[in-house]
Amino acid sequence: MSENLILGGPASGYKYEFKPDGVYLTVYPSVDGERLFELSDMRQILRDCKVLDYDVGILSRTMREANGRPQRIAEPVQITEDVLRAAVGDEKIFFGDEEEPYARLIVEMPRDKMKATIKYDTRDGARLPTKEMVMAALSEAGVVYGINEDAIDIGIKSLTSFVAAEGLLPIPGENAYIDRKFDLGIQGKPVVDEYDKVDYKDLNLFVLAKENQTLAIRIPQTKGTPGKNILGEPVPAQNGRPCPMPEGKNTKVVGEHRLIATCNGQIVDKGSRISVDPRLEIKGGVGVQTGDIEFDGTVQIKGDVEQGFKVKATGDIEIKGSINGAEVTGRNVYISGGITGADRAKVYAEHDVRTAFAENALIEAGNDVFIADIALHSQIRAGKRLIMEDKHGQITGGHAVAGEMVSVKVIGNSSFVVTKVSVGVDPNLQKEYQALRKSYKESKKRLTHIMQTLNTLSKIDVNKLPPSRVESINALTRSQFPLAGQIKRDEKRILEIEAQLTNMKKGKIRVSGTIYPGTRLSVNNILKSIQSEYKHCSIALNDEGEVEVGTY
Repeated sequence: MSENLILGGPASGYKYEFKPDGVYLTVYPSVDGERLFELSDMRQILRDCKVLDYDVGILSRTMREANGRPQRIAEPVQITEDVLRAAVGDEKIFFGDEEEPYARLIVEMPRDKMKATIKYDTRDGARLPTKEMVMAALSEAGVVYGINEDAIDIGIKSLTSFVAAEGLLPIPGENAYIDRKFDLGIQGKPVVDEYDKVDYKDLNLFVLAKENQTLAIRIPQTKGTPGKNILGEPVPAQNGRPCPMPEGKNTKVVGEHRLIATCNGQIVDKGSRISVDPRLEIKGGVGVQTGDIEFDGTVQIKGDVEQGFKVKATGDIEIKGSINGAEVTGRNVYISGGITGADRAKVYAEHDVRTAFAENALIEAGNDVFIADIALHSQIRAGKRLIMEDKHGQITGGHAVAGEMVSVKVIGNSSFVVTKVSVGVDPNLQKEYQALRKSYKESKKRLTHIMQTLNTLSKIDVNKLPPSRVESINALTRSQFPLAGQIKRDEKRILEIEAQLTNMKKGKIRVSGTIYPGTRLSVNNILKSIQSEYKHCSIALNDEGEVEVGTY
């Protein structure tokens, strides 16, 4: 037997080698994607060559991988060239000392010239090429950049195609983008304080902005970094795209890249536009579904404000429903319904309050209070006027106070419910005066105590005291000066208020209907109890300083 008989070759797509140490099979990669033989054909050749004991698993894997590398599939067998010729007919058979031709190298490049792939054409030969041959093929193809010698070292060990060179991809520039300085993601989530306590009355329904607050910063686009293809040619990079500033209503661009708010209000982000809305519209009512409302601007509420909740705004508040045991504070407060709530309903307005009715409510307004129907057992304080001239226009129970005038239809009722009405003194000014007098008295007492303490300490040699004690004395000495300044300011304001109260023009009460017994009137702090009914009248001080009931 010849030492090395070979059956087949690259043109056949397979090669059997009968060597002294065993039988080897090589299956070459398919060049055109089609193979002219199957596994059964390979097994039939082995049977014809009297090779009956072989590893079917290795045979199958060798067929599947088709990588051009020989695989040992059986132990050595005694076979002659004549047996081979009888088995395969005219198949080419040659001896191992014959030199097999090299596989032809093919360098493939895509249109962008960013990659070079080495493939083998084994139709004329399947001998593995050398590294030098691969480098020469690349050079001939014009490949000068990105050659991967490690990949070539591995690739020449088999007839499997491999990537021998790769270009440097360009890096595109970053697009410009808007960096928003607010987070609308917190909307609808309860506030959690520093102790992890959840406040379900503060649901963050909106995100507020202050005037001149920075809302967004535009981060400019950047230039791209060029790349290089395998031919050494530069590959241009795409620069980042610019983006417009999302300027919307009540916002403006400062410089080139900063967006600020031009008023107080809630932030409205529509993606391409960021706006600030000075009005807040609540589609329904205020309750557990909304939590408390606090807003820099105007608020419109389509429903009721439920018991235990608060609404506070720097602008006007318009409530289409009613206030039921809730607290509302605004510049002007307009309530289409009424105010009720077992002494828990409170309405505070810097200017005016308008409502349909009030029951067991507290109403305070810097200017006027307008009530269309009835005020029952309520505390009403108007800096200027209380007007109740529509519908019933009736005050029953409670205490109504106005700085200038009370104009109503009815005071009290036929059951003689005690009803108090006072005019001629601004209740808000009185409130400030009383608080100021109390603060002034406490400050004077504190200053006197400091002066007495310092007088006693002046008799002590401070050089014998520890530094901490000396510092305490110095701090006490310093504290007397701002306190004395505050006392002087309080004295000045108290005198101003007293002058205003003294010079305040006479108040008047006008009643177009009836005043019932049980009513207690006060005009410029002069009291009068009503013992009998009066109709269509007015009440004011006469020249003698007495409360007099006169004509309407």
